[in-house]
Amino acid sequence: MRLLLLPLSLAAVCAIKIAAAEPDTALPSRESIEWCDIWISHANETNHPRVQLIGDSIVRDYYPEVEKRLAGKAFVARLSTSRFVADPVLLKEIEMVLKGTKFDVVVFNNGMHGWQHSETEYRKAFPKLIKTIRAHAPKAKLIWATTTPLRDGKGVTGDTKAEYSDERIAARNALAAEVVAAQKIPTADLNAATRGRPELHSDNVHFNGQGSQILAALVSAAVEKLLPLQSKSHVQ
Repeated sequence: MRLLLLPLSLAAVCAIKIAAAEPDTALPSRESIEWCDIWISHANETNHPRVQLIGDSIVRDYYPEVEKRLAGKAFVARLSTSRFVADPVLLKEIEMVLKGTKFDVVVFNNGMHGWQHSETEYRKAFPKLIKTIRAHAPKAKLIWATTTPLRDGKGVTGDTKAEYSDERIAARNALAAEVVAAQKIPTADLNAATRGRPELHSDNVHFNGQGSQILAALVSAAVEKLLPLQSKSHVQ
């Protein structure tokens, strides 16, 4: 079982926000369990730039190594969530995190959940994800992290029986690439770095220690290129 390290007070706020955002008449298709894991370290310190990682459980796995690699250079936070890009709750989660703290760099990913939704839905919703990040972190520099490949190349989700595959992941990555290229957002290509390397996985979706190290190294290197030269005050 994966533990969700979410402070109680923040969990209460999250629940209130989500309840307000979800009219009962128009709920999107969801997985049997939806979760949100927010972690903001050094929240009361202002002597380094701040980096926000947005993604799912894969981001949560490689986050500690990113934090270690950027120690002394930046404070790193994470928002790990199961919400699919077309779910309005995802945008509320992002808004809640970004409005509370000033971030200098935001690394974002979404693509491994929501297999009951089509790639057409993915393409339609993806620009709203970027728009939300820009709206609540207007001065932050953005980095898109591609969705990682599967160990076995394909699978079926347990609750919806929706099929997923490397082909669908490639399709989502291609759709995202069109949008981020048009907006001149740099890419950390996590998919290319781990594709065809099943030994890096701990299961069909997640990565072992070696795999997480590779992902963290790519993300950290991309972030370092965009960090401000001098530390400023980073609390709103």
